[in-house]
Amino acid sequence: MLDAKLRPLIDPPLDAAGSWIARRGIGPNAVTLIGLVPGLAAAVAIAQGAFALGLVLVLLNRLLDGLDGAVARATRQTDFGGYLDIVADFAFYVAVPLGFGFAAPANTLPAMVLVAAFTLTGISFLAFATLAAKRGVATEAHGRKSFFYNTGLAEGTETILVFVLMCLWPEQFALFAWIYAGLCLLTVIQRSALAHAMFRSDTTE
Repeated sequence: MLDAKLRPLIDPPLDAAGSWIARRGIGPNAVTLIGLVPGLAAAVAIAQGAFALGLVLVLLNRLLDGLDGAVARATRQTDFGGYLDIVADFAFYVAVPLGFGFAAPANTLPAMVLVAAFTLTGISFLAFATLAAKRGVATEAHGRKSFFYNTGLAEGTETILVFVLMCLWPEQFALFAWIYAGLCLLTVIQRSALAHAMFRSDTTE
């Protein structure tokens, strides 16, 4: 919901940093893989109860996630780069709730539900992008991407905000997880309704 609104604010500094990195011969895929390391490390830190460290690593992961796209725009975007980016994103999105699930027994059920909600959201996102590509539908509301980015209530910005809240108030993880799982479900419903409106006229199986 907030991603497209923030793009005009965050893209200029990211693009400047991305151009600087690209001039030093570092490619976008390398940035993606480097960025995945603190993302997974955040989950490990959270599982050990080191929530402040987990927060720092979450924010570092998101910074590098923004930079890989900026480096790609400064050099050359590739389909594999887009694939690698989305796989790394969802590995991170799943890892953080798992970290909280290991941190305390009371977190297990809400963590499982949140991971399931992320899975459904990811499936709806990628299925929509696949059909949009088939029809030649494109958008740059989220910047230049390798495939169609569909807007929803629960997007990257909202996910990071809820992860930050979870790290700041880990004792409230269950509450945040249940609420955000509900937002993810609403996003799936919203995206499905839009898919029905856009794709129902296609008779191809």
